Amino acid sequence: MSTCAKILWTTDNKETALNMVCLYAHNAKLKSWVDDVQILVWGASQKLISEDKELQEKVKAMIADGVEVIACQKCAENLGVKDELQACDMNIYYTGELLSSWIKEGSSIISV
Repeated sequence: MSTCAKILWTTDNKETALNMVCLYAHNAKLKSWVDDVQILVWGASQKLISEDKELQEKVKAMIADGVEVIACQKCAENLGVKDELQACDMNIYYTGELLSSWIKEGSSIISV
């Protein structure tokens, strides 16, 4: 059975981003604690990433190592940060259906 860690990242708190989201997600993938890791970046976390070079580098490294990082396009448009998120190699699209599918399938979602 394939396992997937699904993380909904909404906080603009840098310490939480570094010491929970990035730390856990990256290690979960690298150390094969789970098969797949998906991070859905919504709202304030997008603004934080767009303004913080350290987090941008962390996101790029996670993506390079196989973590799927997805940003909500509507949030990116509302916040004016789409270009900055694209520069981090994130997948950017409207994600309401994605989050709804996670809920419908009964996935455990880590929300930060």
